[in-house]
Amino acid sequence: MRIWNRIWMLTVLCLTTAFLTTACTVDKTEDGKVRDLEFTVIGEGDAPQELKDILAEKRTQPFKLTYSDDQNLYIVVGYGPQVTGGYSITVEELYLTENSIVIDTELLGPAKGETVAPETSYPFVIVKTEYLEDPVIFQ
Repeated sequence: MRIWNRIWMLTVLCLTTAFLTTACTVDKTEDGKVRDLEFTVIGEGDAPQELKDILAEKRTQPFKLTYSDDQNLYIVVGYGPQVTGGYSITVEELYLTENSIVIDTELLGPAKGETVAPETSYPFVIVKTEYLEDPVIFQ
């Protein structure tokens, strides 16, 4: 009878282990994406003052930076000086992997035939998302 108890306990242990390891796995896509992150693109006026000060220093050159407070993570991508106005930036993707946050942005030039300001512009985007401590990978 003892041998059957051991076999039964071993079977239960194996099944429990198999269940826990499969139930706790993270669904990932081919690129390692665990989940998309919700975000808001904010204007400079809605940014924390310390971030505004950093932007004032950095905007004349291309840059990528992160800033966080106790509640939010701000991811900023600046494209440096452009010869005219009329540029915009799209956020193609923002997602979480097992060990990082990935952001992909794209600079879009003025539309053909669009009237643009002739002076130099310094386009940048501020993305506000949930506070996470993972490193950010800029693509």
